[in-house]
Amino acid sequence: MNDYELMRRRESARSEKTYELPDTGGIPKTKSILILEDDAALAFILKEALENQRYVVTVVPNGAEGLKKIMAGDYSVILCDMVMPNFPGDMFYLAVERVRPQLCNRFIFMTGHQGDRKIEQFIRSIRGLMLWKPFEMHVLFDAIKVVNGKNQ
Repeated sequence: MNDYELMRRRESARSEKTYELPDTGGIPKTKSILILEDDAALAFILKEALENQRYVVTVVPNGAEGLKKIMAGDYSVILCDMVMPNFPGDMFYLAVERVRPQLCNRFIFMTGHQGDRKIEQFIRSIRGLMLWKPFEMHVLFDAIKVVNGKNQ
């Protein structure tokens, strides 16, 4: 290979764009939580309690907004309501599984629909963690510790 060909290959290599995909599976350095909850009052209570524990909290009312946040950032925990209009928790999980599968082990689901066969089958099928509403805050904090423990 002569000098001209070598120079041309170097120039070609420099002009190629390389993209790094964020998140190789580790926990983000900041303690960040994404909450998907369509009940504004409950979302506010959860946000306040978690911020008091020094978490950075983002709240969205549905799965469509949640997916936008997932594509733009990283979260150490995803607290997801199962029953939301237009884009329920199971559909959100499946969407995340397709675009950012490494985040799937960071989910904590919550619902007030105990006994709903579809929800229970879904949680069993993905071996998910479920909080039954209403739950006490210490139960949420324990669930967060479990999720963080799985991801270390």
